[in-house]
Amino acid sequence: MDFLTLIQVLDSTVRLATPLLLACLAGLYSERAGIFDIGLEGKMLMAAFFSAAIAAVTGNVWLGLLAGIASSLLLSGLHGLASITFRGNQLISGVAINFLAAGLTVLIAQDWFKQGGRTPSLLSGGRFEGLEWPFAIGPEDAAATGRPVSQLMKEAGPVQQVYSELLSGHSILVYLAFLAVPATWWILYRTRFGLRLRAVGENPAAVDTAGVSVVGLRFAAVAICGVLCGIAGAYLATALQAGFVKDMTAGRGFIALAALIFAKWRPWQAMGACLLFGLLQAIALRFQNIELGPIVVPVQAMDALPYILTVVILAGFVGKAVPPRAGGDPYVKER
Repeated sequence: MDFLTLIQVLDSTVRLATPLLLACLAGLYSERAGIFDIGLEGKMLMAAFFSAAIAAVTGNVWLGLLAGIASSLLLSGLHGLASITFRGNQLISGVAINFLAAGLTVLIAQDWFKQGGRTPSLLSGGRFEGLEWPFAIGPEDAAATGRPVSQLMKEAGPVQQVYSELLSGHSILVYLAFLAVPATWWILYRTRFGLRLRAVGENPAAVDTAGVSVVGLRFAAVAICGVLCGIAGAYLATALQAGFVKDMTAGRGFIALAALIFAKWRPWQAMGACLLFGLLQAIALRFQNIELGPIVVPVQAMDALPYILTVVILAGFVGKAVPPRAGGDPYVKER
């Protein structure tokens, strides 16, 4: 593997890790407040559909993003209503959201577009385009020299290859996702809101005694979770791909939950775990039917790598990762 191929694999890793990272941070806020959320998958799927549908109809990707966030917030509100207000089982509520999203997206897509449960392919105005940084090799250089970008990239030096291929060219949502990591760390560990959020996931009675609304904090965490899941779903449909297809999240919400447990509910470690999952997906896409001597590893085995790692991580680390003590327990105010 030459250096440029390595950089291209890392570039794919960043792109594929972005929805996982956004969903993982979404679960981090929710579970730090004591609300377990199995419904990350459903929220991402619903957001992916509505963002692609609205972007396809209006031709405006920003309206699609807002629609995706709004749909995810609606499901977050349902989850909060069931688990916080009515003190229902949080896991069952999350599973119900997943089933609801899986069925509704296909049903509405078929009713609106008559394309077998998918949306029309998005044109340039309905998609998030990559942002080309100054002095990065891009289409303008190819047009000026008459040579393809791939050829120019091969002739460039290592620093230019890293700058042009790995750092430049991503959509704005990719940069937003990675900026959300230090922002999340600062909010959780350097602000009063973050202190209260972590406290309500550990000892809600103490927070209530201090005169802070446990219900309000938990709804705020669920709302933040909905916003981040909405952005993750919109990224899938309007940046990583060019439209919505049935079950396009493909288990990413559950992989994000595994990454969250692996990271022990910490933002920087969550980013590392999501990049690890993204790297496995990038390797599976880049290298198929790998030959290991006389044995040929089939493409199906490569595609299963991220899911195999999910099982290995959960089996090996779930006993060592201690969740917030009040997680999953509805809070009943003492009289």
